[in-house]
Amino acid sequence: MRRLIALTAAVALALPLIIGFSPTPARADNDTATNVALGLAAFAVFHQLVGPYVAPPPVRVVYRPVPVYREVPVYREVPVYRNGHGYKKVPAYPNGYPHGYKKVVPYPHGRYELRGDGHHQGHRWVWIPSGRHSAPPVPPLPPPPFRR
Repeated sequence: MRRLIALTAAVALALPLIIGFSPTPARADNDTATNVALGLAAFAVFHQLVGPYVAPPPVRVVYRPVPVYREVPVYREVPVYRNGHGYKKVPAYPNGYPHGYKKVVPYPHGRYELRGDGHHQGHRWVWIPSGRHSAPPVPPLPPPPFRR
């Protein structure tokens, strides 16, 4: 029985080789392109039907990252800051300005005063006329740049 199975397998494998390599008669009808296309199509179908049983399945690679273990966090009390070594107390100025800082700029026809503390209200200069004169005129704007 084993010999019969081996002979049948040998004939089944050798027969396509014998037919494929046997000389064919020369033809002049120019069907070479058609024959090549049919041969490639037959090979593609054969490969799809027989390939999964002959070729081993692809290897699946599974990536599992190494777990990272961290230490348990240590909680401490909130630090207390005090006026000690390395800390210098900043002197407080009246109205928040140093002594040499001018808040009033006098002119013969009025004065400018700096108002605002810079934190809660922004600094701004205010013109205060000294009686019969108005504020000095605002200089004209420069001409716009020339564009083509």
